[in-house]
Amino acid sequence: MTVELFAGVPVSDLPRALDWYGRLFGAEPSFLPNDVEAVWEVAEHRHVYVELKPGDAGHSMVTLFVDDLDERVAAIAGRGLQPALRETYDNGVRKVTYRDPDGNEVGLGGEPVAA
Repeated sequence: MTVELFAGVPVSDLPRALDWYGRLFGAEPSFLPNDVEAVWEVAEHRHVYVELKPGDAGHSMVTLFVDDLDERVAAIAGRGLQPALRETYDNGVRKVTYRDPDGNEVGLGGEPVAA
């Protein structure tokens, strides 16, 4: 069975979101399905999209678990974005949280650092 995942993030300003998410993901959107949405394919069959929905903006939480957390955080910093929060859970799993201009949270999780 194939599953396509589309995680949606409501935003109040589409051009601003295109810039911010482009810097977060390091790429232009994978496609623009219409005048109010932009979609990034973050992995095969896994997508994050922004949609112009000003009344709902700022209430989304999305977390992606990646195998190269430190490299991604460094690359994102090179594109001008800094995390709002860094956490390490009791089991060693790490999470870095970014907040877009509306306050939506996009987290990147990673495995514990090897001893």
